Amino acid sequence: MQRRHDLDWVRVAAFFLLVLYHTGMYYVTWDWHVKSPFASEALEPFMLLSSPWRLSLLFLVSGTATAFLFRKSDATGRGFLGPRSWRLLVPLVFGMLVIVPPQSYYQVVEQLPGGYRDGYLAFWGRYLHADPHFCRDGDCLRVPTWNHLWFVAYLWVYTVVAWIGLRGFPRAVEAAGAWCERHLAGVGLLLWPSLLLALARLALVARFEQTHALVDDWYNHAQYLPLFLLGIVVARRDAVWDALHRQRRIALALAAAGYLFIVWYFYGSGYSDSPGHTPPWTLRAFQRAVWALFQWTAIAAILGYARGWIVRETPALRYLREAVFPVYILHQTVIVVLAHDAQPLGLPPLVEGPLLVLATFALCFLGFELVRRVRWLRPLFGLGPRAKVDARRGAIAVPAADAA
Repeated sequence: MQRRHDLDWVRVAAFFLLVLYHTGMYYVTWDWHVKSPFASEALEPFMLLSSPWRLSLLFLVSGTATAFLFRKSDATGRGFLGPRSWRLLVPLVFGMLVIVPPQSYYQVVEQLPGGYRDGYLAFWGRYLHADPHFCRDGDCLRVPTWNHLWFVAYLWVYTVVAWIGLRGFPRAVEAAGAWCERHLAGVGLLLWPSLLLALARLALVARFEQTHALVDDWYNHAQYLPLFLLGIVVARRDAVWDALHRQRRIALALAAAGYLFIVWYFYGSGYSDSPGHTPPWTLRAFQRAVWALFQWTAIAAILGYARGWIVRETPALRYLREAVFPVYILHQTVIVVLAHDAQPLGLPPLVEGPLLVLATFALCFLGFELVRRVRWLRPLFGLGPRAKVDARRGAIAVPAADAA
């Protein structure tokens, strides 16, 4: 089974984009764990350039990887769910207990009325005991929490759903793939997924807040689960991927137009959530449909261009493919800690922001270099056994890379 190097690169780039995005969250007015004293709307239009599609893209690519991993386990998919759960749930639990707590600590330091002055170890003890008293204006922080690792929890749940389908209903999966091969070509490739995402947004986004809490996050499930399952059913359908390559320029043009409209709507139209300035219902509904169009056509353009550009594996790809999941696990905590501790320096955002990005990547890759060399740390960050040299063949046996 030939490896999809184009999707490997897309996955690496999408995860590393999270470092830029979460650094940006420190400087915008949107709610986040810590906030810069210079937070403003200036960066928000640039954040919207990736906000609608980056996680949707990751779920689609993860679905494709899941389909390949399922077939690689054996003909029936036995031996798939156990190892896959180990690779996802162990890092999730470890992350919630060890990696994420500093984010919550600095959040209560900055946002709790009067601050929090008992020190990190005292907070960590209360965090592990699910202390419910970290409250502000009646809104209490729930701990332990998974913060940015919500993606891993959702991915495991979706993987279980996929496993049930692949094991129990293989003919239905094949039929769905055949339908996609027939209908996701030409205009249908850009129309049907956009329509599905638009219906989900129109029906659910105003009714269900995006919580990332799994049990009540219905709008996010309505957009992410179908894209994950789409990745499952089209994984081996070359006709769909070739159609993405053919439609890449049209998809890019539609995505650019959708992005410009979204930016105008939120920052140039003059409408807001304040009384007397809310947009007409028809304009709001149109914006939600355009959001979905931008969401899908951006994904289609990225996958289409990657399909044509990337055809082989490189040493850099092999390295980054293993590094990406540990870097993802570490990055948000590193950003929060560095950003908060840099506040006394008073650096302007144009200086501090790039330094924060560079320092985050440097520390995360330093952490990866440690993790990859210590056997007991590897499973805590989603890595399999280390590569071993086959003395008889003089070759390196590299374990199959997992995809989060």
